[in-house]
Amino acid sequence: MGPVGKQSPSSLPVPAGGSCLIFFFCLRLGASCPQSCQCPEHAGALAVHCSARGLQEIPKDIPTNAVLLKLDANQLSHIPNGAFQHLHQLRELDLSQNIIETIGPAAFSGLAGGLRLLDLSRNRIRRIPKDALGKLSAKVRLSHNPLHCECALQEALWELKLDPESVDEIACHTAAQEEFVGKPLIQALDSGVSFCGTHHKTTDVAMLVTMFGWFAMVITYVVYYVRQNQEDARRHLEYLKSLPSAPVSKDPTGPVP
Repeated sequence: MGPVGKQSPSSLPVPAGGSCLIFFFCLRLGASCPQSCQCPEHAGALAVHCSARGLQEIPKDIPTNAVLLKLDANQLSHIPNGAFQHLHQLRELDLSQNIIETIGPAAFSGLAGGLRLLDLSRNRIRRIPKDALGKLSAKVRLSHNPLHCECALQEALWELKLDPESVDEIACHTAAQEEFVGKPLIQALDSGVSFCGTHHKTTDVAMLVTMFGWFAMVITYVVYYVRQNQEDARRHLEYLKSLPSAPVSKDPTGPVP
């Protein structure tokens, strides 16, 4: 019998159980990535790339261990409440170049602590719910949106950390004060202008008018009450004057001698 040659690794038989495990492992990897997206892994971190896929809704099967999610250049028009609440490890979320018009007040719930960058630039956002972005510690990009500059937007921006590289490109498409239409929002805010000024002034005037009305009512009541009492006192006095005076009674016994 001749010497038995060494078998190459590729020619070694694979146990049936081992092939099933490999197949199951590959199947799980394939199922962990949304359809038509790519999920590259780098240094143990998972990125999900769904750019320019014609998506009209946010995929439901995004892996929970994703740290980067790119949904840019799609057809997303609305961000519903809780859309990313299972992505606790997410660090960067790109929603730019969509047609987003509305954002749910709890759209980014679950991302408050870990998210570092949220890109909402180049959409159709006019108004931002204060509660939607207020709890985020991430840098937010809002440039190239048809924002309506008003008190509600200013109050929402007070809660945000805007990306300094794109903050100059945030402009007022429309505004509560016409002189700021088409101007950079940061320019108006840096000049000390407050879009809430008109609102507060109107509120103050309304409060003053209300207080004056109550004060006038109190004064009117007091004057009426005093005059009514004076009239009653005068009538009572006249009544007393009209009564006959009582005769002075004399002692029948007379003075004691």
